[in-house]
Amino acid sequence: MEIEIVVPEDRIGVLIGKEGEVKERIEKETGCKINVSSKTGVVKIQCEDPINFLRVQDVIKAIAHGFNPDTAMKLLQDEMTVLEIIDLTSYVSPKHLERIKGRIIGKEGKMRRLIEDILNVNISVYGKTVAIIGDAESVAVAREAIMMLIEGAQHSTVQRFLERKRREIKMRSLDWF
Repeated sequence: MEIEIVVPEDRIGVLIGKEGEVKERIEKETGCKINVSSKTGVVKIQCEDPINFLRVQDVIKAIAHGFNPDTAMKLLQDEMTVLEIIDLTSYVSPKHLERIKGRIIGKEGKMRRLIEDILNVNISVYGKTVAIIGDAESVAVAREAIMMLIEGAQHSTVQRFLERKRREIKMRSLDWF
């Protein structure tokens, strides 16, 4: 299997890593071959294993959307970990993009940190996108919280929503015992 993904110019160095160590680590952990064109930003992935083929794509997309390589590599460690990318241009006009990104991040990064801490997810606000890495249920709740912020909900309302959802998730996990 083979696919090409375009990575922003300023993220190519992060994907390759110092002396190629990030690229090599991804290849070693997945058995996939990655070819990066630093001139065009095109990353070619070749892989025999279909699951690793999909995982490598997610890792590269995560790095391309602003995550550091260690955070992106979480997508390889646990099959329950997923990547969700929200394209803000689908919901916001270009002139409101910076304001909405500011709402999602919050004053001094407080809102983003709150979502990350309550749901145990990682969030990257990069370019015109918001990317989330975590378990599927937490990522879905984080997406809902981000959508609330995009639609203009107050930070306090979103915080109450997150705390309620965290309690629900916790109660469900206790049901297993």
